[in-house]
Amino acid sequence: MSKSIIVTGGSRGIGAATARLAAQKGFAVCVNYQSAADAANAVVADIKAAGGKALAVQADVSNADDISRLFETAVNELGPLGAVINNGGITGPLARLDETSAEDIRRTIDVNLTGTALCCAEAVRRLSTKYGGPGGSIVNVSSAAARIGGAHEWIDYAASKGGVDTLTIGLAIEVGNEGIRVNAVRPGLTDTDIHVSAGAPDRMARMAPNIPMKRAASPEEIANAIIWLTSDEASYVNGAILDVAGGR
Repeated sequence: MSKSIIVTGGSRGIGAATARLAAQKGFAVCVNYQSAADAANAVVADIKAAGGKALAVQADVSNADDISRLFETAVNELGPLGAVINNGGITGPLARLDETSAEDIRRTIDVNLTGTALCCAEAVRRLSTKYGGPGGSIVNVSSAAARIGGAHEWIDYAASKGGVDTLTIGLAIEVGNEGIRVNAVRPGLTDTDIHVSAGAPDRMARMAPNIPMKRAASPEEIANAIIWLTSDEASYVNGAILDVAGGR
């Protein structure tokens, strides 16, 4: 029986590319989404058309009850859990920190950091050998912004991703002897619609010259790193934070 994988924020961009690649690698895929139902269903349709197994589940990853329902649905419909990809996240509007509202700061941290922590906790309850689980892999999607700082754009976003890095390291140590590997991928500039959504459609063209490779990543390039970390090829990789940022 194939194992299932949950990809939060799986309807678009890096999440969608990760969901499709996970299916190619034999996972039954739960595509989580917050509001983009049509996009999530399109990813599911693509996976099924290629002979895979998938379903879409709406859940707000900053809500503990939603997370519990998400995991329960995934396991009941797709089978035993093997991996969790914590990709769901938001940026908020492009702005200096002193021009960012308290509400935007709180929401960014709630989704990106609290949501990732809650999903990690639920994954441990289901995967850890301490609770009779089979073990598995957790991959958190951080950001190069965590070490660059996000000045003049998304300092609160960068701070939330810095928290994800620390969460990854701590949890890897905590559950490393319980059959769970916990790692993170830090993408750099990536060709997704996040830039348009943030109100900066020219951001990729503006930022690309600052990257040694002089281009943005494709979502598929980030997905390759994420899924590699779930594989047996990465069986001794735990607590790693993998930069996939073109050298920046």
